Amino acid sequence: MKVTINGITAEGESHKDVFQQLASLQEVFDNRVCGACGSEHVKFVVRTVDDNNFYEIQCTEIKCRAKLAFGQHKKNNSLFPKRKDDEGNWLPSSGWTKYVPVTKES
Repeated sequence: MKVTINGITAEGESHKDVFQQLASLQEVFDNRVCGACGSEHVKFVVRTVDDNNFYEIQCTEIKCRAKLAFGQHKKNNSLFPKRKDDEGNWLPSSGWTKYVPVTKES
């Protein structure tokens, strides 16, 4: 069976298979609006540092430049948006963060 919802297509042998695929795909690819400023101008980015790939969605608005980082499941190599901090607390703006440089106080 093949199902397309909001432009996202999943295929499987059972409803459960298709449902799991749609849920996983929507969690990653249905982030088409910046959670910090609301802009639709976002892009998918993969950064490589040494042998590690980092997956994120970045807002391309010059005044914003927020990003949504993704973690990687160890078992099936799938991605998930990082919406909680290291202590398990929900992040503001649904996980979208802006870089704020640390300034020296004079």
